[in-house]
Amino acid sequence: MIIDLRSDTVTKPTKGMRDAMFNAEVGDDVFGEEPTVNALEEKIAKLFGKEAALFCPSGTMTNQIAIKIHTQPGDEVLCDATAHIYNYEGGGISLNSGAQAKLLQGERGQISAQQVAENINPNFDWLTRTSLVCIENTANKAGGSYYSFKQMQELAIECKKNKLNYHLDGARIFNAIIENDYTPLDIGKLFDSISVCLSKGLGAPVGSLLLGDREFIRKARRVRKVFGGGMRQAGYLAAAGIYALDNNLIRLKEDHKRAKQLSTVINGLDYIDTVLPVDTNIIIFNLKENVKPDQFLQQLASNNLKATSFGKQAIRFVTHLDFTDEMLEKVERILKSI
Repeated sequence: MIIDLRSDTVTKPTKGMRDAMFNAEVGDDVFGEEPTVNALEEKIAKLFGKEAALFCPSGTMTNQIAIKIHTQPGDEVLCDATAHIYNYEGGGISLNSGAQAKLLQGERGQISAQQVAENINPNFDWLTRTSLVCIENTANKAGGSYYSFKQMQELAIECKKNKLNYHLDGARIFNAIIENDYTPLDIGKLFDSISVCLSKGLGAPVGSLLLGDREFIRKARRVRKVFGGGMRQAGYLAAAGIYALDNNLIRLKEDHKRAKQLSTVINGLDYIDTVLPVDTNIIIFNLKENVKPDQFLQQLASNNLKATSFGKQAIRFVTHLDFTDEMLEKVERILKSI
């Protein structure tokens, strides 16, 4: 039995999801004639109270489309130093949009309204124009931490006050929602655009959605085409997304429970230096200086356990719907045997 904790993107479609995909009604999405894609877009837009949505191959594409629309070449994007849009999207902010990022040192991946206010550039010819604030919820590199509704609301007020666009990289937004008292509708009221991933946590094989008002999504559809993201009979993938939204939201609590249980075990191991607080399904821990990460990962691999290096001494585990209680017990035994 191979246990893969590299990411929550490694899941395989369940039988129910495969059946939904196999039976999907399909058309041509580039022509706007894909009934299952249209149904998915309408479903997610309604869920968050937005006017429209656009189905894309990846969360990187949805984020980069949003940045492209919200900025002009030479503009500046405010985000946390750990943000996915800066660290893990291939330099897309500059490559795709001709903009640059100003990195803020937030608390566990979370920036504040005060930090935004302090980092908006004055309107001088020799300064970049601050035009966009992007937050990530949950924050991947910060160990799956999440924003409170109050934090997001304060940021929304600051953005509106300064006429800044406000984008949510919600790759794991449902992991945050399931642990808080806010709803998708609450979130939808705050942001100009939202990216939602279906292949992280929710178990779909491919796809993310970009949400906004109708005019924003009209522009987004054109940018998606320019980026090479126009799809044809994508209803087979969209059907998986619909199934995921209908069946795999509440169960995210199980992933969080297993992650917290596993972090407790990791905390007690003598070769571990520190473990970041575990709020959702991501566990990031640091090995002691005398432990070489490459050798540690090789030891895990020799026990059929896959994990990811996440920095100098950092290792990341991510729990997901294919990670069972039986696997959890085996991982605990492996870690204790090293």
